[in-house]
Amino acid sequence: MKDNTLLQLNNISVVYSDVIQVLKGVSLLVEQNKIVSLLGSNGAGKTTTLKAISGLLKPENGKVTDGTLMYEGKEIQNSAPEDITRMGIIQVLEGRQPFKYLTIEENLRVGTATRWGKPYKKDMELIYDYFPPLVKRKKTLAGYCSGGELQMLVIGRALIAHPKLLLLDEPSLGLAPLVVKEIFKIIRRINEEQGTTIILVEQNANMALQIAHYGYVMENGKIVMEGKADELKKNPDVREFYLGMGASGLTKSYKDVKAYKRRKRWL
Repeated sequence: MKDNTLLQLNNISVVYSDVIQVLKGVSLLVEQNKIVSLLGSNGAGKTTTLKAISGLLKPENGKVTDGTLMYEGKEIQNSAPEDITRMGIIQVLEGRQPFKYLTIEENLRVGTATRWGKPYKKDMELIYDYFPPLVKRKKTLAGYCSGGELQMLVIGRALIAHPKLLLLDEPSLGLAPLVVKEIFKIIRRINEEQGTTIILVEQNANMALQIAHYGYVMENGKIVMEGKADELKKNPDVREFYLGMGASGLTKSYKDVKAYKRRKRWL
C-alpha cells in the first residue's frame, strides 16, 4: 500500500438479500487529493461500489460478504453509515435528492449537521463562490429549482460537511451539456483548491476522464480495465465501448475485449 493511499478496496464482494451478488472481487485504490473515475454502463456495479464505501448497503439489505475495505488504514466494511460519515466520507446520491420544502440556504445548512456547534458562515460563502447561481435562489424552495441548480446544491451541501473523501454518483445525469461542463469544471476546482479526494461515478466517460487522474472501468460487477485517465482516453477499447458499437456494427462488451483476472490483495 502506498503512503498516500486514502482508500483501498481488496477483492470486495457484495450480496443483496443473501442471494443476489452484484460485486465480484472488486479491487481499487484511491490516493489522497486525487480524482478517481469509476466508469461503466448501467448495472455494472458502480453505485453499489459507492454504497459499500459509504455504508449505505444495509438499508437496501446488502452487505460486503468478502474482502476488505480500508480507509486511512482501518477496516470499515459494513460499518454504520453515520460512523463512516463522521470519518469524513460523504456521498452525493444519484438523482439530486434535496429537501424540497426547505430553501436552498436551509438545505445547505443541513450539511453542517456533522459539525454541530461550529461556525459555518465562511463555508456558506465558499459554496456561493463555487456556485454563483445559488446566490439568487437561496431563499427559493428547492422543489422549484432546476436540475442544474439542484446538482450544485447537493454538491455544496456535501462540501459544507468538510469531506476528506467525496463520492459523486452520476452528477451529469439528465443535465444539459453546458450545465454538465460547468459542473465538471467546478468539481475539478474543488479538488485543486480544497484538496478534496473524489470518486466520480459516471457514464459520461469523456467528461469524467477530462478531470480525473485515474480511472477504473466496470462491467458486470468486476473491474475490467484501469489506468491513468490520459491513457484510458486514448485506449481504443474504451473509445469503442463508449461509442457503443464495434467495428462489425454490433454492440461490444468488455467480455470481448479483456478477460477479467482476480487481482491479488495489496500488502
